[in-house]
Amino acid sequence: MSDYKIILPESEIPTHWYNIAADLDEPFAAVLAPNGQPATADDLSAIFPDALIEQEMSTERWIEIPDPVREVYKLWRPTPLFRAHRLEQRLGTPAKIYYKNESSSAAGSHKPNSALPQAYYNKQSGRTRLTTETGAGQWGSSIAWAGQMFGLEVMVYMVKVSYDQKPFRRSMMHTWGAEVVASPSDLTAAGRAQLAINPDTSGSLGMAISEAVEDAASRADSSYTLGSVLNHVLLHQTIIGQEAIKQFELAGDYPDVIFAPCGGGSNFAGVAFPFLADKAAGKSVELVAVEPSSCPSLTRGHFAYDFGDTAGLTPMMLMYTLGHDFVPPGIHAGGLRYHGTAPQLAQLVERDLIKAVAVDQIPTFEAGVIFAQTEGIIPAPESNHAIRAAIDEALRCKESGEEKTIFFNLSGHGHFDMFSYDRYFSGELEDYPLPQSAIDEALEHLPKT
Repeated sequence: MSDYKIILPESEIPTHWYNIAADLDEPFAAVLAPNGQPATADDLSAIFPDALIEQEMSTERWIEIPDPVREVYKLWRPTPLFRAHRLEQRLGTPAKIYYKNESSSAAGSHKPNSALPQAYYNKQSGRTRLTTETGAGQWGSSIAWAGQMFGLEVMVYMVKVSYDQKPFRRSMMHTWGAEVVASPSDLTAAGRAQLAINPDTSGSLGMAISEAVEDAASRADSSYTLGSVLNHVLLHQTIIGQEAIKQFELAGDYPDVIFAPCGGGSNFAGVAFPFLADKAAGKSVELVAVEPSSCPSLTRGHFAYDFGDTAGLTPMMLMYTLGHDFVPPGIHAGGLRYHGTAPQLAQLVERDLIKAVAVDQIPTFEAGVIFAQTEGIIPAPESNHAIRAAIDEALRCKESGEEKTIFFNLSGHGHFDMFSYDRYFSGELEDYPLPQSAIDEALEHLPKT
């Protein structure tokens, strides 16, 4: 076995997704329909196929991965686990640092782990067209590719600030056959309403979700797909953590602390939830979600029921939220610019099973550059958040002399984010300290439940 990477054979691709809902002492809070009652399968059937609704509501511990999905997974999975020896040497830390490289997928991130099954189940249900939102473009790229794999049309509403910042992400989606528009757009009532309020808005994931949901609900041939937040998306991502546990066994090691970037929550949940099952069984491991200080839903948000989108078209979910009409600053980690968090993740934070920290934008790029110069991979701005937290932990170990094992999820590469790095090198990037007044104003509009 290499001193640098631990690679599993294709036969070790997980055969089932892990559902954390099966292992809780207290069940997750119900998702609420507009009438304030728990949402039913019928409430979701206009935009999701039956198989995904069943997964959304399931309490079964293991859910089988369909063979056609596992076959496409074989194009890049299992992903390697790396020991970051050169990063350790650069930092002068006694800590051991590992990372899972999810950037090796065709789309360059972890997002195809859920895009492929979502496309598959929609194809099986007879739907022929998918709608979605995307922030940084990693999810939009992934669902565009998944649509191509299973023969589905794809319509992507891309947050305007990222649409302008990341033109080559748009090119990827177009290459895989998807249509892409800047959100908010004039194609939907939700988009037109936001443009009427502010024609120059930078957009938000909440706005883009509203447009994609409205689009899907208005057409019988269409389903809505999303890259984070809901239970079935987090479920699909658990193949990351399952593989990592096997790889640590081969390495003869186990993490003391795990970091992953967190916006909606799919990336963090994918790596952390299988380890959380280990923790419940007696293993000692600390799980830390890392978010931007400019959109600090877990660290400064309010734990309450809120809509997942700006227009209030989605069901209401119990989560940490900054308010569904909160518009985050235009940071370059577009995938983390979301007003809320996955309900499962938020409720585990509320129960003190998971921790959260927030970091500023400039230090994350500093960390990404250090990682690129030592390990060779240029990380996505989202991934830089986990790298920053991992480096900070390693430096604390340097001061204390602790020989901790640190593990983080490299959620994607930054090959289409070089404009962001150019701005960092030229000193044009800014940190965006978020005033409490901006949060308070958005929280005034929380729905009444």
